[in-house]
Amino acid sequence: MIAPARRVAFQVVRRVFEDDAYADRVLEGAAAGLDARDRALAQRIAYGTVQRRRTIDHGIDTLGKRPIRKLDPAVVAALRIAGYELGWSDVPAHAVADDAVELVRTAGLERATGFTNAVSRRLAEGFRALVDSLPDGALRNSYPDWVHDVWVRDFGEEEALALEHAQNEPPPEEDRGMSRASRLAAALVGSQPGERVLDACAAPGNKTSLLAGDVTAVEVNATRARLLAERLPGVRVVNADVRELGDTGFDRSLVDAPCSGLGVLNRRPDLRWRAHPLPELQLELLRAAAERTKPGGTVVYAVCTLNADENEAVVDASGLEPDDLGAEHPEFAHPGRPEFLLTTPHRHATSGFFIARLRR
Repeated sequence: MIAPARRVAFQVVRRVFEDDAYADRVLEGAAAGLDARDRALAQRIAYGTVQRRRTIDHGIDTLGKRPIRKLDPAVVAALRIAGYELGWSDVPAHAVADDAVELVRTAGLERATGFTNAVSRRLAEGFRALVDSLPDGALRNSYPDWVHDVWVRDFGEEEALALEHAQNEPPPEEDRGMSRASRLAAALVGSQPGERVLDACAAPGNKTSLLAGDVTAVEVNATRARLLAERLPGVRVVNADVRELGDTGFDRSLVDAPCSGLGVLNRRPDLRWRAHPLPELQLELLRAAAERTKPGGTVVYAVCTLNADENEAVVDASGLEPDDLGAEHPEFAHPGRPEFLLTTPHRHATSGFFIARLRR
């Protein structure tokens, strides 16, 4: 009998890589019938498998003696789960291999059970040694090359590797609901009762809920805007693109812009495989919020990514004058640009966030 947690993890892994689904959303439905212990185990297996995909696939290609691109998707999913558990858990190899075979069988691929069993056994015998033989870097730590290259460019090799290691670990317990970095970004808006405040990219509303004053929350997605209005009834929610918003004259604005999310990869296991930088959009959103803020007003630009192209380069291009946030919070001062703040998972045990407070 297949362990319930592995059965659920199999569904999640297949949906993520075959249907481009989000791991957390699939897990929510697939694990609905599990008890708390099995649900936690299913999440660990599913998220770990998705996160470590590149390294696992290298092991399957190397030890399986058949290119992974030629395998049936169900076989790939079962072997990926086996690879994760054999590489990063203490589960007995026979239990992992047996369930991999049964998962393939339940997918209607009896013909592939022998191959699945053979590759699982080879992974049990040689995968950990193979991983240990890899140089520390993108392949061993399971990141796209472009992410590794950006971090080496921005922070140097040693810091880049530290970031990779930290973002392969679960987020700190105190950050599970809302990270300290997110709360800091909202606090730096400095909004006061009686002020008009614009949250330019509001959903899901975590930071919105921390803003004081008469808050207008703008969200371009209709479903997210509706959920935001239900969650925060005291906030004026506008379903619109802030670049087309007719309202102006705000005292303060927050631009929590869409980004590549390179500071929260430990929270979202599939994000590293779908992320891409968005500097042009970010600059347009920042300028739109600034245009709707009073002269002399405050605009906070905060993004959960660790990428200079989306961070300091966007602020520099905006032409807005930055406050010296590093003087206020030296513990989070950006190492190269201390007028900005930069939190990092490996140094601050919280999400990676870039924060700039600017003047119109």
